[in-house]
Amino acid sequence: MANQVDKAEIFNLSNGKITVKISNWGATITSLLVPDAHGSFADVVLGFDSIEPYINGAAPYFGCIVGRVANRIKNGKFTLNGVEYSLPINKPPNSLHGGTKGFDKVLWDVAEYKNGEIPSITFKYHSKDGEEGYPGDVSVIATYSIPSSTTLKLEMEAVPENKPTPISLAQHTYWNLAGHNSGNILEHSIQIWGSQVTPVDQYTVPTGEFIPVKGTSFDFTIENKIGSRIDQVPGGYDHNYVLDLGEEVSGLKPAASLRDPLSSRVLKIWTDAPGMQFYTGNYVNGVVGKGGAVYNKHAGVCLETQGFPNAINQPNFPFVVVHPGEKYRHTMVFEFSVE
Repeated sequence: MANQVDKAEIFNLSNGKITVKISNWGATITSLLVPDAHGSFADVVLGFDSIEPYINGAAPYFGCIVGRVANRIKNGKFTLNGVEYSLPINKPPNSLHGGTKGFDKVLWDVAEYKNGEIPSITFKYHSKDGEEGYPGDVSVIATYSIPSSTTLKLEMEAVPENKPTPISLAQHTYWNLAGHNSGNILEHSIQIWGSQVTPVDQYTVPTGEFIPVKGTSFDFTIENKIGSRIDQVPGGYDHNYVLDLGEEVSGLKPAASLRDPLSSRVLKIWTDAPGMQFYTGNYVNGVVGKGGAVYNKHAGVCLETQGFPNAINQPNFPFVVVHPGEKYRHTMVFEFSVE
């Protein structure tokens, strides 16, 4: 059934094993409860107890969907069909995550909300021609569902209505599998199914090159602690991995597997996107979150499957322009277990 919701609210999806709270403000995951090896539940995402801090801009992209184009666009400029477009410079000197008022800072419509055997909620948003400098009207749909006792699924679609436009959406949850209020994630270990990263300039924009991770501090092809070599990466990890190692299952490839040694919780992410931003919460600094917990540097880790950053300006990166008559699709599956 469709719900006409004209204000920001938080909705609940649960199947007994996974309970997730999601808001129509920014299509944002605000809370996600999963059990540890002993059956004890913890909230494993950074966020706030109420919707107000999100609306008031207190969140550094906690839990939201970012767009029209996730990540950075160099100098906030691109040219498409001979026309130069200028975007807001909200992370100088670049445009980040769709601009000053990206998809994370708008109210989405609730198109469907159902709690049954497969609980789900579907959000819709209409992005207008010229919004944040981008060309053309775009209709966006995002559906969160709990298809099994151990998985949360996100399906994103976007259709340009009248002009070609770049589209690359990402889900920007900060994960801490020990619990959102448990300190930093440096003891978590991670495996990333990427043999290459796209190196960046001083402003965290990819240079257009590809470098193999083998023998570098970016190599997580074999599971390793996040903190094992982070001191060798100035500022911490904030890099796009080329997802080129995993075998497809049902159209999705493995992107990353995150494990917390204390709770034995494991999160494996599957996707059909070509890249994933591995971001270790380097800019989080004294954010007061749920239950008064204070989130500091490395309090959470983001695993944002995506089109490559600045792809609109890099001809050798996978194409992110979508034309009228085509449909952008991006699916993620978050699979929880204990081991």
